[in-house]
Amino acid sequence: MMNGWRQTLLAAACALAFHPAQAEMDTSLPGNPLRAFGEHIADVVEHAMPSVVVIQTEAIRYRLGRDVFFGHLYRIPEQTAGQGSGVIISEQGHVLTSYHVVARAQQIEVMLDDGRVYEGELVGGDSHTDLALVRIKTDEDEDVRFSPIEYGDSDAVRVGEVVIAIGSPYSLHSTVTMGIVSQKGRVIGMLPYEDFIQTQAPINPGNSGGPLVDADGRMVGINAAIHQGGARAAGNIGIGFAVPANLAMRVAQSLIETGSVTHPWIGILMEPTPGGVRVEQVFRNSPAEAGGLKRGDVISRVHDRPIAEPLDVRRALFQQATDTAVRITVLRNDERKELYVSPEAMPEFDELPR
Repeated sequence: MMNGWRQTLLAAACALAFHPAQAEMDTSLPGNPLRAFGEHIADVVEHAMPSVVVIQTEAIRYRLGRDVFFGHLYRIPEQTAGQGSGVIISEQGHVLTSYHVVARAQQIEVMLDDGRVYEGELVGGDSHTDLALVRIKTDEDEDVRFSPIEYGDSDAVRVGEVVIAIGSPYSLHSTVTMGIVSQKGRVIGMLPYEDFIQTQAPINPGNSGGPLVDADGRMVGINAAIHQGGARAAGNIGIGFAVPANLAMRVAQSLIETGSVTHPWIGILMEPTPGGVRVEQVFRNSPAEAGGLKRGDVISRVHDRPIAEPLDVRRALFQQATDTAVRITVLRNDERKELYVSPEAMPEFDELPR
C-alpha cells in the first residue's frame, strides 16, 4: 500500500517538474540579465543591419603563358570574382569599404540588406590606410535615400568594451559576430599608416570593409584584417583588426570632397625610447632633413602633444595640413631644441628617397 502511494507521489512530482508551462515560466523570468543582454544585442544588430552591404567585384587579371614552339611569353586574361563587405555612410549612397576589396575591379556591384542590387562606382581609394569609397549608382529619376550608419568616437572606445562585427565572410550574407575590444593603437606592419583596433570578435575573409559597431550600434571601426596564426592555424583565431572610425571617416570625407587622400609625412623612421621616440633614420631630401632633424634626436613633443611612441607622432602629424610647419621638440646631446618641419604628402613606398 505504501509503495503504491509513493509511486503516485513520485509520478505527480515528475509531472509537475517537467510541465511545459513551468519550463516556460522558468526561462522567461523577469529581470533575467542574460535575456535582456541578448535582446539588446539583437536590437543593435537590427538597427545597424540596413547600413551594411555586400560588395561583389569582377576584374580582369593576367597570367603569363609560354609558346611551346617558339618560347615566347604572352599574357592570358582571366576574369576573377571577389567579394567583401561595406557600410553606407550617407543618404546619397556613399559606401565605405576596404581598398583591397575593390582595387583593380572593372565592375562593382553593391547588394543591400533587403536584397536590392545596384551598380557601384569607385570614388577613390587610399592604399596607405586600406580604405576606399564606392558610390551606389541610381537612375536619374529614381529618388532613393539610403540608410547611413551612425558612427561613434573611436578615440573614446575602451579596451574591454563589447563590439559586434557585421559582414559577409565566405559569402555568408549578413553574418554577425561578437567580442570585445582587445587593444587599441595596434601597429602590425601591414600598412604605411596603422592605428588598428584589435578585437576578438571573429572576423574572416569577406568581413573586410564591414563595420565594427559598439553596444549602441554606432560604427567604431572598419574591419580590415585578421591574424592567421601561422601555416598550421586555420581560419579565425580571435585576433582581428579594424581601422578606427575617426580615421576612416576623415579619409572618406577627403575622398568625397577631392577624390583623393593626402597623408602628411616628414620622412623619418622611429623607435620608442625613454622620454619619447628616437629618430633612427632621416630620409634624404625629406621635410625632416630640411627642418634640421638628425639621427639620434629624441622627439618628446609635437606642438604641445607629449610623445611616448611612434604612433603618437603619426597621429599628431595626421591632424596637420601639408606645407604647414609643425613644432617638434627634441632632445639632442642633453640639449632641448625646438625645430619646425613642414610635412609633405606621403610618397608611395617605391618612391621613398633613401
